[in-house]
Amino acid sequence: MESLKNNQLVKVIYDDKIVKAFLLATLAFAGIAFLVGVLIALQLAYWPLNMNLEWLTYGRMRPLHTNAAIFAFAGNAIFAGIYYSTQRLCKTRLFNDTLSWIHFWGWQAIILAAAISLPLGYSQSKEYAELEWPIDIAIAVIWVIFGVNFFGTLIRRREKHIYVALWFYISTIITVAMLHIVNSIEYPVSFMKSYPVWAGVQDAMIQWWYGHNAVAFFLTTPFLGLMYYFVPKAVNRPVYSYRLSIVHFWALIFLYIWAGPHHLLYTALPDWAQTFGMVFSVMLWAPSWGGMINGLLTLRGVWHLLRTDPIIKFFVTALTFYGMSTFEGPLLSIKSVSHIAHYTDWIVGHVHGGTLGWNGFMVFGMIYFLIPKLWGRQMYSKSMMVSHFWIGFAGILLYYVSMAAAGITQGLMWRAMDANGNLLYPDFVETVLKIVPLYWVRALGGGLYLIGFFIMIYNVYKTIRMAPAVQADTEVMVPVSALDAHPEASTGHRRLEGLVPTFSVLAFLAVFVGSVLEIYPSLNLKQYIKNETPVEPYSPLELAGRDIYIREGCYTCHSQMIRQVADDVLRFGKPSTISESMYDRPFQWGSKRTGPDLARVGKKYPNLWHYKHMIDPRSVTPKSIMPNYPWLADHPTDFVSLRKKVAVMRSLGVPYDDNTLAQADVMAENEAKVIAKDLADQGITQSGLDKKEIVALIAYMQALGQKEKKKGDDDGKNVAGSL
Repeated sequence: MESLKNNQLVKVIYDDKIVKAFLLATLAFAGIAFLVGVLIALQLAYWPLNMNLEWLTYGRMRPLHTNAAIFAFAGNAIFAGIYYSTQRLCKTRLFNDTLSWIHFWGWQAIILAAAISLPLGYSQSKEYAELEWPIDIAIAVIWVIFGVNFFGTLIRRREKHIYVALWFYISTIITVAMLHIVNSIEYPVSFMKSYPVWAGVQDAMIQWWYGHNAVAFFLTTPFLGLMYYFVPKAVNRPVYSYRLSIVHFWALIFLYIWAGPHHLLYTALPDWAQTFGMVFSVMLWAPSWGGMINGLLTLRGVWHLLRTDPIIKFFVTALTFYGMSTFEGPLLSIKSVSHIAHYTDWIVGHVHGGTLGWNGFMVFGMIYFLIPKLWGRQMYSKSMMVSHFWIGFAGILLYYVSMAAAGITQGLMWRAMDANGNLLYPDFVETVLKIVPLYWVRALGGGLYLIGFFIMIYNVYKTIRMAPAVQADTEVMVPVSALDAHPEASTGHRRLEGLVPTFSVLAFLAVFVGSVLEIYPSLNLKQYIKNETPVEPYSPLELAGRDIYIREGCYTCHSQMIRQVADDVLRFGKPSTISESMYDRPFQWGSKRTGPDLARVGKKYPNLWHYKHMIDPRSVTPKSIMPNYPWLADHPTDFVSLRKKVAVMRSLGVPYDDNTLAQADVMAENEAKVIAKDLADQGITQSGLDKKEIVALIAYMQALGQKEKKKGDDDGKNVAGSL
């Protein structure tokens, strides 16, 4: 092969079967993701739709929705687009057919495992990283298989220089692997239970380094790569500016990795880290808009297609929403704006403007582009494509406007004070009731988006049904090899594009350096908590209750982080400190307040209040939109596993003494009897109540904000060990 001249041609058969498989999986899981999204939107507007079914409550459905939307819908679309475009950009078949199909079926198995485990309550409660450790390992394995297949294809390429789309694919594969592995380092307790090695502020820092960059490197960089391939192909024009694409790529991947701490402004996170996150977020304006401009100006001279071609409508609108989201993101990272927006529905609107508009419409345009090429039949109905566009577009607008309005309303009501410095709306539920009508509008918007998608499904179904019975993989004649052609003609970045290993190492260093410089200082907790009041770890029963709290998804509506702002302090108590969460695995600082912050709820209410609140929230908080949790009074607490849980926590550095380790189950049972007796004295006559999960959950709720050591406690014994 090396001895053949470059002008000799060879027949290449692209593997389009794997592209079809990922494309159909995209459509199937999109329907599930969108349906669950509409369901949880309705559950917030009308709480009875939780139906008193533990596996159908908002707290368990919300993680299912986000994982289905990101990893099932967007993930399968990414793989379809990358496999289709990479073969054509490299002018070679994918590296290994077997790896392709292991990748496909492995990814679908992971999605199925998520769809089963999350409703059953197996969750780590970390945003976009809820899946438990066996599934985390499977994700890492399948992602490595994907990476081997992709880089193997690059090695076999018949083009010397890698096109800009491939730059973004390279960065995606490398960075997502790094993010997932670091954030998912956990210590297994049992088959579907683990605790992260990171605790408190460490866990918060690493989680939002992961969470923000999951958006960056799973929902942005691969889609920019797809944009750089499919938009020029759709209009049959080269990308607007090669130089701009270089600046866009390197600036974006370097700056994005630093921005995670802007999710933690005004929290107990050290101020230097918050400032880093804010500054780098603001700097992201430039490269983000550079990418949008490069995509839109690729259409120069063919803007008339925007009126006549539905695919162009989807692509242009996707790029516009990308520009809007990447303008709003840095805006929200500014501290004064974050004070209003953080923990509100404005953030929900911002996220969905990006996911529905940028990711969703980019995928829809790509699918409409690919279906005719893969199945050899023009789309069944162009008018249906146009209807899908306008109905979906209307749905996005209703969704975003309603949530932005709701969030700004929440933020302003939370911080509103009278002339004497008192809160105008001290009752948290009052701020929730004001925005319930906007929840209905959000559900309508999501419903319209779903209707548009169903129109697409019908259109695709009819197209495939009318296509030829057999479609062969694409065959092309390409030069045998162009890898050694005119090496002296390549200089600067153009030369780097011919050196894939070097390019990949530099892309890794661009994200690695920022990650280390930002995360490493936070790993030394002692430097931040040396002057703070020491705290005690949770008792075994409180630990059991905390796991129940996580299982039920309470973190999706409640935060445990009182910010360093006046209205938070007036409403919830003194600001949270780093030391208070130093034994929290996982951390529970939260990202949304549909309900009030719980950081200092301990001892605020009697045990009976908490009991009633879980069985029927409206019995103690009229007009609450929280679901009922009656099964907690029926399910038995798992006392047997507590010794193992305490042992794992101790191995991770939590200071449990030998007595607690040896007697964790007995101590928990004794503590539960005390709470159950108190409930019985107040009229709760249920037999065997001390063995039920609701008592363990009450123990945890009563411990929140109560773990600081009091004078006289510091005698060398921890509280857990003396119960």
